[in-house]
Amino acid sequence: MAKAKTIYVCSNCGADSPKWVGKCPSCGEWNSYVEEISVKESVAQKRIIPGLADKEKVRPLLLRDITSQEEVRLDLHDEELNRVLGGGLVKGSLVLIGGEPGIGKSTLVLQTILRLKGVKTLYVSGEESSRQLKLRADRVEHDTPDCFILCETNLEQIFVQAQNIQPDLLVIDSIQTMFTELVESSPGSVSQVRECSAAILKYAKESGVPVLLIGHINKEGSIAGPKVLEHIVDTVLQFEGDQHYMYRILRSIKNRFGSTAELGIYEMRQNGLREVSNPSELLLTQNHEGLSGVAISAAIEGVRPFLIETQALVSSAVYGNPQRSATGFDLRRMNMLLAVLEKRAGFKLAQKDVFLNIAGGLKVNDPAIDLAVISAVLSSSLDISIEAGVCMAGEVGLSGEIRPVNRIEQRILEAEKLGFSRILIPYNNLKGFDTSKCKIQIVQVKKVEEAFRQLFG
Repeated sequence: MAKAKTIYVCSNCGADSPKWVGKCPSCGEWNSYVEEISVKESVAQKRIIPGLADKEKVRPLLLRDITSQEEVRLDLHDEELNRVLGGGLVKGSLVLIGGEPGIGKSTLVLQTILRLKGVKTLYVSGEESSRQLKLRADRVEHDTPDCFILCETNLEQIFVQAQNIQPDLLVIDSIQTMFTELVESSPGSVSQVRECSAAILKYAKESGVPVLLIGHINKEGSIAGPKVLEHIVDTVLQFEGDQHYMYRILRSIKNRFGSTAELGIYEMRQNGLREVSNPSELLLTQNHEGLSGVAISAAIEGVRPFLIETQALVSSAVYGNPQRSATGFDLRRMNMLLAVLEKRAGFKLAQKDVFLNIAGGLKVNDPAIDLAVISAVLSSSLDISIEAGVCMAGEVGLSGEIRPVNRIEQRILEAEKLGFSRILIPYNNLKGFDTSKCKIQIVQVKKVEEAFRQLFG
């Protein structure tokens, strides 16, 4: 008879302890220990994944004896998803897609697998019934008959069905609803998520079948469950966006087979998610001429340049303490830029409310939009609009200098393609770039004062 005992497991790193502790000694996280029931089983009682025989013991190899070859990838017929994954889905990989409830994770995965012709797919749902999935599939355009639906949460039964069907792609929706009989705890607990993800990883590596896991996130915005889940998987994708906006962004947080700087943009529609191949045209409104507080910035996310609209509103503080609010931009960086404006440019904003917004619901981390942020703030403060057809790119330093940014050629060409007549860039940022063929006027500035003279005269 298996013996059960109570242990405490850290939900952040997975370390266990015989008693509860306030601070985890392994990772230093506070209040992360949760109570679990551990059942010790003998070796004879432990089960293995059906259909996967024990391999012969692996021997260590010299590095020079290991052959390197290109990874075999599965084309998902989705340019945005393929780009974020690094060129496609690698055979035998484990990909985790996380996001807020209702953001469109299941819709993205379902419409992707329904486009795959000649690829046998097993979609395992622990949250929705088969009729609900059928209704969602009918809204999405599809013409593939090779998609099997299984509504099951028992991991052992899922492996049995996978052995019978022999799919080319396995989807688990979601990992927090799955449970294995080897662990005596409820689905979604730390031990269940850890054991289920480890078993699925073993299945993916030994069978060569790629697995897509859909995961929940907690109120802090990180993947729910133990942190070891993100260490186990090969790729972690974050699907984010505001439910009040129609745009969705797919970011790569971790990728063992590609870059983590890639970005995919989608537009939510009634018939599913549409790929946005040129986000610049959608992120720019056409009716901002004559309005103050609007500046256009040439930003880059991953390898894609696009122009975004930076909006600022500066007004007199009604209450005692001035308000500072930023949407889609780091609030601490905005406070730093406001301090540079006051110290280096001489504009008094201490008694002003400042509100900043990146249009379209985007969250931008590119430091090259600093120049657009301070220009929009100053435009709103002076109530003077920036001339139409002008965009900018540049990082602002603490001494008020405009620092060079990377891939300036792509930013200039993107602005020229969209019909802009003038672009402000940092001084000496054009080394090795031939500007003779550019139809756009390129203005190089050293300090924020020069940029303001170019914009406001």
